[in-house]
Amino acid sequence: METIVRRTGIVLCWLALWQAVSWLVHRPVFLVGPWETLLALTRLAGQPAFWQAVCSSVARIGTGFALAFLLGILCGGAAYVRPLFGEILSPVITLIKTIPVASFVILALIWTGADHLASVISFLVVFPMIYLNTRAGLEAADPMLLEMAQVFRVRRIPKIWHIYRPALAPFLLSACRVALGMCWKSGVAAEVIGTPDHSIGEKLYMAKIFFSTDELFAWTAAVILLSFLFEKLILWLLRRVLGDGPAV
Repeated sequence: METIVRRTGIVLCWLALWQAVSWLVHRPVFLVGPWETLLALTRLAGQPAFWQAVCSSVARIGTGFALAFLLGILCGGAAYVRPLFGEILSPVITLIKTIPVASFVILALIWTGADHLASVISFLVVFPMIYLNTRAGLEAADPMLLEMAQVFRVRRIPKIWHIYRPALAPFLLSACRVALGMCWKSGVAAEVIGTPDHSIGEKLYMAKIFFSTDELFAWTAAVILLSFLFEKLILWLLRRVLGDGPAV
């Protein structure tokens, strides 16, 4: 309880400082405060177009994350079982990690168009994190437990559930904490560049064009809130399935 109160106080102090700076600057086109941002967000939330954009972006970014998550686990598991597969995939993972996101955005915009841009970029950002952490988690499984499972001829499914799952859990949870925030930032940035219809990125771009700073801050606040809720939901679901696992 004390920690919650302290954190709330810190957040309120930063909000108060932000509001004070906006009053001192006194240029709404340049900077608006949290109160003006809240008013703009409330106004936008009363419009059907707001929820259409939110649902559209959540669907695009969520699709990219889900595909990267599933494929990352499958490929990571395959690389653990067949090291040759991991060696073949290694240059691809290195390439995805090193190429700038901006380059991917431009290429994906040419290849797939604006409608699928956020999904593709979210996938490319998330996939290497899930893949590498899946491999690391499986390799961290207790060798003594694996040896005992081999001696007693434990079947594959119980071995995966009771030995590999607890070892994988902390690695996968850690990867998702980072990946979920990254996929939202990169996905919305891709939407701003591609401006697909009825998306958060399009609304941000239009707010910039018309110098609607309050709406720009309001949409940014909406992205932060959506990213936070999305992260909490996915991590809660993962903990329900995986547990927290042993300490790494």
